[in-house]
Amino acid sequence: MAVKVYSTPTCPFCRQAKEFLSQNNISFEDIDVSMDKSVAKDFIAKTGQTGVPVIEIGEDLILGFDKERISTALSIK
Repeated sequence: MAVKVYSTPTCPFCRQAKEFLSQNNISFEDIDVSMDKSVAKDFIAKTGQTGVPVIEIGEDLILGFDKERISTALSIK
């Protein structure tokens, strides 16, 4: 299942989310929205949110570092 993390380099919750995924051996695409404004516009259109992280797991969009929802979506125990 494809996992994307929309983040910025200065966001502490983004770092926590990426560390959590890495610790659980989950491959993900890290998308730095501060480097590409068109990507930022796309993710804002998808979510209606301007804050990061936004974690896209398949069709699911998780706003913020919600460890419980991420774990459920990826079957992490």
